[in-house]
Amino acid sequence: MADEIREGDYALLYLDDRRTYLVRAERGKVLHTHKGIVRFDDFIGREFGVRIKSSMGVEFIVFKPSIRDYVYKSLRGTQIIYPKDIALIILYGNIQPGSRVVEAGTGVGALTTVLASYVRPNGKVYSYEIRKEFLEIARKNLERAGLLEYVELKVKDITQGIDERDVDVVVLDMATPWLVIPHAYEALKGGGSFVSFSPTIDQVIKTVEELRAYGFAYVETVECLVRKIRVERGRTRPETLMTGHTGYITFARKALKEVFEPSNIPERSDV
Repeated sequence: MADEIREGDYALLYLDDRRTYLVRAERGKVLHTHKGIVRFDDFIGREFGVRIKSSMGVEFIVFKPSIRDYVYKSLRGTQIIYPKDIALIILYGNIQPGSRVVEAGTGVGALTTVLASYVRPNGKVYSYEIRKEFLEIARKNLERAGLLEYVELKVKDITQGIDERDVDVVVLDMATPWLVIPHAYEALKGGGSFVSFSPTIDQVIKTVEELRAYGFAYVETVECLVRKIRVERGRTRPETLMTGHTGYITFARKALKEVFEPSNIPERSDV
């Protein structure tokens, strides 16, 4: 069934691999670009994927925005976590529909947006941030992506405690994640996942030492590097520039402190 572009929808206008524009489809509105004026009336009511031309005759393609597009085009106020790192956080953290996730700090809500898209329709993200101005930007980004209903934004210092209990995952993007580990242990259900994104190795060392001291298990730290490939017959090669180091991601699982001795096992009798 065709996915029609309706008035009020967000649309991604694609010019080329380097230039895209996230716009809200409203009748009578236009986008001014160096390649001419794009009239929104030309694509409202048509199917996503339609090709249209600007006033200068340059072709644009109208795509339905993906979560990746909302992240890259999010309103900024802080540095965001790159999608390459977010992908690992989702996979290693076992975040899926129905998951209850505690996150800190929210920043402008880039990671929050992706988390919310995965936990829906019956999961929830509880996002902690100490700066109200960042939360307002995050709220706008979440509203634009249509995901605000799956997030509870909280103005609170998570190093002072976590309100929720029996959550599936705790995800941290903050300067001192080791200070949250005791609270994370109390908030997580047995076997729950702990995830921390840190730019420097000194932060990682302190975090890992605290995780092990507190009884977390399955502790591992990874770094993700992404290099695009320029594909052209006879000239295919890696791009000159690449997204190198952005941060280290540390994962762990909550192991319960109780140790149960094996039950009495009857001696084997020969039959």
